[in-house]
Amino acid sequence: MCEAHRHADAPKAASHKADLAFHVQEMTCGHCAGVITSALTKTFPGVSVHADTASRIVYVDGAKDAKAVGGIIAEAGYASTVVS
Repeated sequence: MCEAHRHADAPKAASHKADLAFHVQEMTCGHCAGVITSALTKTFPGVSVHADTASRIVYVDGAKDAKAVGGIIAEAGYASTVVS
């Protein structure tokens, strides 16, 4: 979690098409998004990750196991919930 900055809530962004999507409430800046993206791409080579800080949604293409992806996000320091 990025504790070095204070962030105001940003407006919600339009949805993105992906295999999996996770709401990450504490993903508030580009640094947070980068930590999550890096963790996912290192663990699941070949996946495509789009981390939208405005909506606080992480979109993952190329992975099917939501539990495993959510676990990597948690290991990176961020709680997440699957978006249906």
